[in-house]
Amino acid sequence: MDETATLRRIRLLLAVFVVGLILSGVTAFPLGIEARAAQRFLDGPAWPAARHLPFLTSWIDRVSSGLTATYARYPFVAYGTDWLAFGHLTIAVAFWGPYREPVRNIWVMNFGLIACAGVIPLALICAPLRHIPLWWIVVDSSFGVFGAIPLYAAYRLTRRLEDAARTTPAAPTVAAA
Repeated sequence: MDETATLRRIRLLLAVFVVGLILSGVTAFPLGIEARAAQRFLDGPAWPAARHLPFLTSWIDRVSSGLTATYARYPFVAYGTDWLAFGHLTIAVAFWGPYREPVRNIWVMNFGLIACAGVIPLALICAPLRHIPLWWIVVDSSFGVFGAIPLYAAYRLTRRLEDAARTTPAAPTVAAA
């Protein structure tokens, strides 16, 4: 694969990762609305399938009720998810550097991979403390796993570019006469 094709592939993989960050960030803003919509969907059109997943429907009902009650009485609690969303969007902006110059900014990819790996212990430690069901820990952990896939592929391709740049001799400089 030539350098241009490798760079194009790196950028595509980083774009996939950034889109995931942006989507997971933006969806943290309307959390209450989303929970109520999921509840209506599971109680309505999805009911034939949802009745086979009572653990899911009861969890969504509980989350929706909890968010509705909390937001009605303590609306400032939602500010925490606003900051969660902002954090995702800010991290997404950091990947502009590797998108432009992957070799020079490979450290951002390292940071992203460390963050993806950190999702799993965070979910394993904090979810039980917050009474989150065990099966939801798998859902939360999947964000780190699925995020790491395109990011790791971009990292490997960037390392290949870096190695190629090291082994390619520099073009001879023509001295001025």
